[in-house]
Amino acid sequence: MRYFITGGAGFVGSHLAEELLEKGHHVTVLDDLSTGSIENIEHLKPHPKFRYHIDTVANVPLTAEFIDGADIVYHLAAAVGVKLIVESPVRTIETNIRLTEVVLEQAAKKKRPVFVASTSEVYGKSTQFPFREDGDLVMGPTNKGRWSYACSKAIDEFLAIAYYREKKLPTVVGRLFNTVGPRQTGMYGMVVPNFVIQGLQGKPITVFGDGTQSRCFTHVKDVVRALAGVMETDKTLGEVYNFGNDHEITITDLAKKVRDMTGGKSEIVYIPYDKAYEVGFEDMHRRVPCIDKVTAAIGWRPTRNLDQILNDVIDFYRPRVGV
Repeated sequence: MRYFITGGAGFVGSHLAEELLEKGHHVTVLDDLSTGSIENIEHLKPHPKFRYHIDTVANVPLTAEFIDGADIVYHLAAAVGVKLIVESPVRTIETNIRLTEVVLEQAAKKKRPVFVASTSEVYGKSTQFPFREDGDLVMGPTNKGRWSYACSKAIDEFLAIAYYREKKLPTVVGRLFNTVGPRQTGMYGMVVPNFVIQGLQGKPITVFGDGTQSRCFTHVKDVVRALAGVMETDKTLGEVYNFGNDHEITITDLAKKVRDMTGGKSEIVYIPYDKAYEVGFEDMHRRVPCIDKVTAAIGWRPTRNLDQILNDVIDFYRPRVGV
């Protein structure tokens, strides 16, 4: 099979490329390196079934060419990370919606199946735990830039489902919950790599907010197994799936665990959201996925626990921070 991945030099995209190559498939990657890195795919360059191109999905003729040559398309290119979202809301909205329009429009011409990556952020301020795919999405006000990302990804989902229903384009939507692992950067506000780097350097581990907010972390290797699996069967088409772990931990407890696993020397410091991001910043207090739907569809469940996840991230960063 021939696969095309937008955002394929990113954190998740590079791991997905690895997964598909290991299965014997041909993989083509397109990335503008705005948040991805050539380092993520450096080790894949010699592979005879791998090729990459540095450009944007907004280059419609090029994107159309790659889609035309693929059997299945993964659309992962997007603005990512709370820091980037808060600082660049225009880029966030335009990137997420416009690029998804391009991919779906071009794929519809040749009826190429498309996986559209979404996010747990779309659940917004919902308190219906655990989050189910058919649950209500509860967004904050439009004058809070924080919610521009969630809304733009919700529009992506509406587009994917509309293309499936109206234009008969095979689509699948996946909502990713706090995916972590080697190669993830802390540059855009990702909590685990930031904590790990701070812990390895013996610097204060900075917790934004009061630390009582909780998250569920999933190893990227588990996530890309799910991404591959939902595109290997027709029964997932037109559906939305949660991809995540249902083990919940507060950010304070995460900070303590990272501190202990990286040497135990770091102080834990709390920074108010207003100082970390912007005045009036709003956050989701809990994010807990229900994964019954994807388990029923393809038999997928995460296999790695939080200690294994953190160990992999620590092992990745230890030589990079000179410890």
